[in-house]
Amino acid sequence: MKTIGHYVDGAHVKASGDRTHDIYNPNTGEVRRKVALGTAGDLDAAVASAVKAQRIWAQTNPQRRARVLFAYKALVEQHTDALAHLLSEEHGKVVADSRGDVMRGIDVIEFACGVPHAQKGEHTYGAGPEIDVYSMRKPLGVVAGITPFNFPAMIPMWMFGMSIATGNACVLKPSEKDPSVPMRLAELFVEAGGPAGLLNVVNGDKEMVDAILAHPDIKAVSFVGSSDIAQYVYAGATATGKRAQCMGGAKNHGIIMPDANMEQAAKDILGAAYGSAGERCMALPVVVPVGEGTAERFLDAFMPKLEALRVGTSTDPDADYGPVVTQAHKESIERQIAKAEAEGATLLVDGRGFELQGHEGGFFVGPTLIDDVTTDMETYRDEIFGPVLQIVRARDFEEALRLPSDHQYGNGVCIFTANGRVAREFADRVEVGMVGINVPIPVPVSYHSFGGWKRSAFGDANQYGMEGLRFYTKVKTVTQRWPEGETEDSAFIIPHFG
Repeated sequence: MKTIGHYVDGAHVKASGDRTHDIYNPNTGEVRRKVALGTAGDLDAAVASAVKAQRIWAQTNPQRRARVLFAYKALVEQHTDALAHLLSEEHGKVVADSRGDVMRGIDVIEFACGVPHAQKGEHTYGAGPEIDVYSMRKPLGVVAGITPFNFPAMIPMWMFGMSIATGNACVLKPSEKDPSVPMRLAELFVEAGGPAGLLNVVNGDKEMVDAILAHPDIKAVSFVGSSDIAQYVYAGATATGKRAQCMGGAKNHGIIMPDANMEQAAKDILGAAYGSAGERCMALPVVVPVGEGTAERFLDAFMPKLEALRVGTSTDPDADYGPVVTQAHKESIERQIAKAEAEGATLLVDGRGFELQGHEGGFFVGPTLIDDVTTDMETYRDEIFGPVLQIVRARDFEEALRLPSDHQYGNGVCIFTANGRVAREFADRVEVGMVGINVPIPVPVSYHSFGGWKRSAFGDANQYGMEGLRFYTKVKTVTQRWPEGETEDSAFIIPHFG
């Protein structure tokens, strides 16, 4: 059985230790390959390679860096289908969702191609008597990205796209659950003309994460994952003087006002709640019908769509979603469903015990719908991260506004309404980082930036866009004056041309 090692200095290398982690095909439950769990020594080798490559890359002008990224974008586009199938095999999401995963990553690479313009500094002519002031954005050096299992193409490209464009080298530690796509993305970068060592991939678990946090040559850490680990990574990184942007969990709410287009809202919420089996930090696991009768109208529109939802293998073109990533995660979701029922919620549709004929060993969870959920329930407070939709009924707009604002997470929220004034007030007052108005998954486009509030994000900088560019660069400001007259030695200093 194949064991995946690391990708360092443009080549596949074996790990120095003998610990491994099983990689499953979630459709069947079978172990397809293994991945090495690296050591601090493995990280040292990757960082040493990155340091050498970065020194040269930082001196490469932005236009030439952009040309490499343009070539990389084109190469990833050519391999999108193969990457999507590889991603689905290890993650379990349907191939259409996997293609979207790759394409959203390409969007950020495309934005990063504009680095010659984006990385320009500021200039003031005549800030004082014959004094000019200008600034420049310099790369940090070697940075690290620690990425989750649920978007093994998009999120790595968020991180290394922006960091490499701005002149840094990147050491990537992907999830041990599905590392093959990040490894392939690193191979393609070298194939596109990227310098060997500029993008290295080290596989591992907590031991590797701790080594990253402690390494003196790593200047910044970008992380996406659960909130508890995000907080741990942020504390560890900043304690050693690193910059850190650490994105955590979510419990996104969809507010349905009485005047909403109910058919459209039901359709949008179906995809947002159950797409990718709910394994998205921008999924919509809570719906909040506002006012008397709104919940019943929503259910009338929603239930036929839910009953028509198809669960299948990741390669089934007719499937709406596939299995979850591991057996352990399947069991965790089913425990949460049982807990909601025990807490007094009403289980309208129960996805526990779902089996797909011919794939009985797969990690499938059926779509689940839970009504009469209240804010004191543990299953409302916690992130379930599965194909489970909870209904929390609100009496009025103010109560609906308080629900996401008071929640421990503040990643995304949306409101469905036909009233522009209500939507404007909601967007202004809600205590959440990303807001959708009649848009169920408000993930910003690549030239804005991604980031939540409260326990959904630790650190001051968002992912990608201009926020990402600022995170991966430091500002140097120069104040200069050139006095009149020629010094005695100026002939030896001033170069002569022609």
